[in-house]
Amino acid sequence: MLLTGAVLTGLFVRTALSGPLLDPHGFAQLGDSHGLFGSQQQPSGAHSLGTAVAGYDVLSRTVWGARTALETILAALLLSVIPGTVLGLVSGYLGGRLDRLLVGLADALYAFPPLLPAVVMAIVISDGQSSPAGGLGAAAAAVAVSFVPQYFRVVRAEMLRVKAEPSVDAARVIGTGTWRIMFRHVLRNSVCTLPLIFTINASEAILTPAGLGFLGFGIEPDWAAEWGYDLNRSVADVTSGMWWTAVPPGLGIVRTVLAPPCSARP
Repeated sequence: MLLTGAVLTGLFVRTALSGPLLDPHGFAQLGDSHGLFGSQQQPSGAHSLGTAVAGYDVLSRTVWGARTALETILAALLLSVIPGTVLGLVSGYLGGRLDRLLVGLADALYAFPPLLPAVVMAIVISDGQSSPAGGLGAAAAAVAVSFVPQYFRVVRAEMLRVKAEPSVDAARVIGTGTWRIMFRHVLRNSVCTLPLIFTINASEAILTPAGLGFLGFGIEPDWAAEWGYDLNRSVADVTSGMWWTAVPPGLGIVRTVLAPPCSARP
């Protein structure tokens, strides 16, 4: 499982970073010097995975969709790991009313599934218009809101354990400041489990923007390639036997979602 997850993750990252070198056409390109690609063309020498209903090259859209997914993962986890870790340190070390307030707030945030605030944020950020800010921004912000309580809980629990150790008591006795104790003496002993949570949460960070795109709140095809949007546009094609417009983006989502949990297995 570990080897399989590592290989899938490596392929995903490599595809995302080397997208311009792998795809034969741009993600929003509808034609070349020979004319328009045509709509729903079968796989051929010119288009190895065929063309979509709008006339886009399916292979190019799938390859560029990996970059969009990677950008969403990095943005969402960056927006959640930092505030979740800092709040967990402060809450676990200081305790008192602040600790109870933050714990209650974290419990309340668990009641909201990531997709619901993502839809609301997409409408608020972009006034209902699909764009990079409304699609990627809303998805990253919504996933971050859902992930912050997880990192907060884990770091807070580790903080409660670590702050009772003799080394922390010795730091207090010699007059070390509170913030120095938290970030210098306690932080590195409280975040050892975060990489595991990071890899598992990466899967949900992919599913949320894909769900937004499938519901029509994602990104328009001339802004960026997004697997959820491509699936939405290919639903009618499946019933007509045109598998090539739906299978590549669908496999991209499935493969990428499965990779982080596999690589997190001991």
